[in-house]
Amino acid sequence: MNAKKGPYVVCLSNEGFRASLIVRKIYRSLRDLAGEKRGLIRVIDESGEDYLFPARLFAPIRIPQGLEKRLAKAS
Repeated sequence: MNAKKGPYVVCLSNEGFRASLIVRKIYRSLRDLAGEKRGLIRVIDESGEDYLFPARLFAPIRIPQGLEKRLAKAS
């Protein structure tokens, strides 16, 4: 995928995706313009793969720069 890495998001609900999403977990999201037009967000899961989910299940969060670098190294 050619999308640039985007902001972090926190999962607010896993309704309909209980096997895929963990509530209150921080996920990395990727910019997906086509998905955004349909109300979807592209999220990288534990497997390292990215999938589209309803955007209503997530909220964007700001992460301090130092922590963001540490999270990027850990993933």
